[in-house]
Amino acid sequence: MQRNCVIADNAQFYRQRATTEQANADAAILDNVRDRCDRAAKAWAAMADRAERTQTQRAAREAATDAAREDALPTSP
Repeated sequence: MQRNCVIADNAQFYRQRATTEQANADAAILDNVRDRCDRAAKAWAAMADRAERTQTQRAAREAATDAAREDALPTSP
């Protein structure tokens, strides 16, 4: 399914952005820039966590739906 790949890519992209923002924070000289980059890194990490959690929940829900469909199919005698 292409949809799941996009979600996984989003989480990966969010993690990369979090890493970049953390590096920016570590390199910042000004306190306000460091704080801004720290906040951005935390926000990107939270978005990655949410994307991964959503992907896991979606996969579980789809598996349960598929199993219910299998159970609902008539069996051959």
